[in-house]
Amino acid sequence: MMHQELVENRRWISERRFLHALNYTMVLPGPEAQQLATYIGWLMFGVSGGIVAGTLFVLPSLLILIGLTWAYLEFGSVNYVEGILYGIKPAVTAIVLFAAYRIGSKALANNTLKTVAALAFISIFFFNVPFPYIVLAAGLIGFFGVRFSPNTFSVSGHTNTQNNGYGLALIDDETPTPSHAMFSWNKAAMFLLVGLGVGFSAIFLISNPVLHEMGKFFTKAALVTFGGAYAVLPYVYQGGVEQYGWLTANQMIDGLALGETTPGPLIMVVAFVGFVGAVTKEVFGADATLLSGLAGASVATLFTFLPSFMFIFLGGPGVEATRGNLKFSAPLSAVTAAVVGVIVNLAVFFAEEVIWPSNIESLDWSALAIGFISFVLLFKNRLGIMSVIAGSALIGIIIVLLKTLI
Repeated sequence: MMHQELVENRRWISERRFLHALNYTMVLPGPEAQQLATYIGWLMFGVSGGIVAGTLFVLPSLLILIGLTWAYLEFGSVNYVEGILYGIKPAVTAIVLFAAYRIGSKALANNTLKTVAALAFISIFFFNVPFPYIVLAAGLIGFFGVRFSPNTFSVSGHTNTQNNGYGLALIDDETPTPSHAMFSWNKAAMFLLVGLGVGFSAIFLISNPVLHEMGKFFTKAALVTFGGAYAVLPYVYQGGVEQYGWLTANQMIDGLALGETTPGPLIMVVAFVGFVGAVTKEVFGADATLLSGLAGASVATLFTFLPSFMFIFLGGPGVEATRGNLKFSAPLSAVTAAVVGVIVNLAVFFAEEVIWPSNIESLDWSALAIGFISFVLLFKNRLGIMSVIAGSALIGIIIVLLKTLI
């Protein structure tokens, strides 16, 4: 959608420079879509443009999810709401699996990259290897592998240089790098000091131990997770569900279902985790549910996205100076391959929780049917995600109401 709007329709940026920016954000930890928006805003209008683009990319989703999460906690046991979630969750499982296929069909161009994806899946599924170690290992494979076989780790899928006939852009292929995008030690030092100052100040000003822990956790999530929202989710699940007990596994899946149905980046599921976690831990007392949730969602969002602004403002000038450098982009190819394996693992995890919650003998045939039909509609019929979500929600309502009547 961003490519269509910014490259094809508005012609704010050429395709080459758009894809080069995308390469950088895919290498970075954290939410790549928001980082890409921040990068383009910064490239066009400097720091103010980056802040406006990055903030407004997130703010509407945060407000919508706060409202939906509050409704979920208040009315989640109502039959209609229960039915909507029952139908959406297996559809989300299909969406995650389809995301793995869609990324893999472009990223796994040869047997070496397919092997990296398979090893990533085996590592996280069978041996529970932490996601950051998987990404680090994949990046090293790409970094050293490109020296021996450049074609193996070519990221041609991300660096297509054809103009595609969209016409001249405001920032075109040959447009000189704007002065504000040039590297400066003084500006780099200022960005670093301001970013660290905001982050540490916020952490130290938060006196509640739960919110304090959330701030540190979501900062780590932003710093060690690569490959977009689907790749971040396993790390957030490990921390939010298993380590801190902010929410249950089923609530985590419900949160992803809500995240899939709202506009904006899917990574905003962190707001759901923060909201539910703060309510569960009663950070402001049992009677201050909404206030606790607002605080948790705000803390989770702030510390998830703050590092992204620093990465763009600090690293952007270097990125503009390294366009076309294979050594810079090759680790991306290996990391993206590993992310495919991690996303498959996420789909299996959701299937276990939604379709056979206890064991294979407890298989929910209705959920399996919804998931299977959703995947077929996505894969074969190329139906839009929102259409699949809406249809699955309707089917879920019907199934739950029928069970209630029976």
